[in-house]
Amino acid sequence: MIRLALAAVMTLCAATAQAEIEVQEVTSPGGTDAWLVETHEIPFVAVEIFFRGGASLDREGKRGAANLMTALIEEGSGDLDAQAFQIELETMAAEFSYDVYDDALTVSARFLTDNRDAAVALLNQSLTDPRFDEPAIERVRGQVLSNIRSDAQDPNDIASETFYREAFGAHPYGSDLNGTIESVSALTRDDLLQSFDDTIVRDRASVAVVGDITPEELGAMLDTLFDGLPDSGPPLPEDVAVGISGGQTVIEFPSPQSVALFGHAGMDREDPDYFAAYILNEILGGSGRQSILMEEVREKRGLTYGVGSYLVAKDHADLYLGSVASANDRIGEAIEVIRDEWARMAEDGVTAEQLAEAKTYITGAYPLRFDGNARIANILVGMQFTGLPADYIATRNDRMNAVTLEDINRVAGALLKPEALHFVVVGQPEGVVGTN
Repeated sequence: MIRLALAAVMTLCAATAQAEIEVQEVTSPGGTDAWLVETHEIPFVAVEIFFRGGASLDREGKRGAANLMTALIEEGSGDLDAQAFQIELETMAAEFSYDVYDDALTVSARFLTDNRDAAVALLNQSLTDPRFDEPAIERVRGQVLSNIRSDAQDPNDIASETFYREAFGAHPYGSDLNGTIESVSALTRDDLLQSFDDTIVRDRASVAVVGDITPEELGAMLDTLFDGLPDSGPPLPEDVAVGISGGQTVIEFPSPQSVALFGHAGMDREDPDYFAAYILNEILGGSGRQSILMEEVREKRGLTYGVGSYLVAKDHADLYLGSVASANDRIGEAIEVIRDEWARMAEDGVTAEQLAEAKTYITGAYPLRFDGNARIANILVGMQFTGLPADYIATRNDRMNAVTLEDINRVAGALLKPEALHFVVVGQPEGVVGTN
């Protein structure tokens, strides 16, 4: 019944999200910074935390440690084992979730105002005193190993792992954050505790809070939430150049169709031309509207059900990627069309009409993202994590609209490198031969 009440409140949050969002920058008495959107219409608070580093902090020979460790945080802390921890969450109508990515370990919390103190105390306990009981380790380890075995039979995962290995080699980006059968099987409880201490540190935390809480209350809450966390952790990895070159890698896989991941180096999120690159990608291969690649590959030629491209701005490297799937006897043609359109866009750019249509879609769709406290908190913490200012929500569409036709076509010529496009093809492609 309590959990149903929380679900009802979260639904109301989504229904009553405000179009105008005022972001307050708060610093706690203990020196922790956070962004706050204060709204008292409903007695609910959403908290998002990103700890920079994530799986890229796995120590040598310990690949998969951060992933396994993160999955175990909710398996109990302090004097609460896994079952007692979940019962405690249910009792106070709170929800916690923990995830890890290449560059961040993320924490999400949702709770009612009346239970705020108890929820924050439990969240702090999970971030400072994990149990990592051996039975839980072995159970979750088994789940991770099952996922690794499953991914090894998934063409999309094979393509992704191969592309990143060829692009980044021995850098953490060059291997799957899940680890390997061998590395995960060898991880010990001490390895997981080390990963926990390396990853969850105060000075790498970005925090966003949305809901029924004042700046003064938030300041006190932050000091409780981060009490006991280490101040800092080990150095982050070095930046890495994208080492993959133009051509094709073909991996034989028994399937009636082939999947391909393709791409080359991208653009840093802090580059002043990033807004132009964002719009350019929306026109070329973005998934939010009818793109050139969808028109040429699917609509005109019927080579695929879907094709798209996207910018990937990581902390230590940047990619411009795309994906497509097609029948084995047609994937070669799909690849040829994609290369041709990549080259045509680099040479000719976009039209004024294409630019106007893309701006209309991008700016019109943006306000729809802010459909609830939890979504707003997630957007805010992402803004902090990527170095955007607190007023970005208010200025973002103006920045998009400021991109000129000259800007976008200049960026097209610099960013799009058809000769550098590399395709990793998994399947039994006819007429497609590896070049390396």
